[in-house]
Amino acid sequence: MQKRLLIATLALCSVLLFIGLFPVHGEEEIYNTVVRLHVLANSDSEEDQALKLKVRDAVLSVTTPLLADCKTQQEARELIAAHTDEVIAAAEGVIRDAGREECVTVLLDTEAYPERDYDSFCFPAGEYLSMRVCIGDAEGKNWWCCVFPPLCLGTSTVTATDAEDAFISVGLTPDQYKIITETDKPVYKVRFKILELLQGLW
Repeated sequence: MQKRLLIATLALCSVLLFIGLFPVHGEEEIYNTVVRLHVLANSDSEEDQALKLKVRDAVLSVTTPLLADCKTQQEARELIAAHTDEVIAAAEGVIRDAGREECVTVLLDTEAYPERDYDSFCFPAGEYLSMRVCIGDAEGKNWWCCVFPPLCLGTSTVTATDAEDAFISVGLTPDQYKIITETDKPVYKVRFKILELLQGLW
């Protein structure tokens, strides 16, 4: 009798532990809240890779103030779509200043992203709304970041405090934010991976 009670207790504890690790309702909002930035260089040559970073800075000079007051992914999407010509002009401007002739195209659509670790947070792999900036043949190594909320600062990202404020301001709850900032902790590591698996099923 005592053995059966012990087995039943252990089974119940296991179920409760599993439920505690499983994502709570709404964690999928991580995918539905942000707009990622993907800049693809013309090639892997040293010159093209350096030019990619100049294009990145030119793009951010347009998008950062443009999206600063946005509150939703849809609002950000509409603003980016409406100002694509400005983004292209800024990007091609630095290319012409460098004495090059490559054209730039900007695509706004869903795109599969790998897991990416930034200074203050880590995004799970999955399908995100993506602003893809293609330079010339777009066959070189790329650069990834988050354009909405505006978290890209050229070579780095904003501070942890500013990142949290930015994510909370556009709709993530504190618990959802922890999923992308505390992935080194066992409970969040499991929830982070479950989130990736769920995104793969959608």
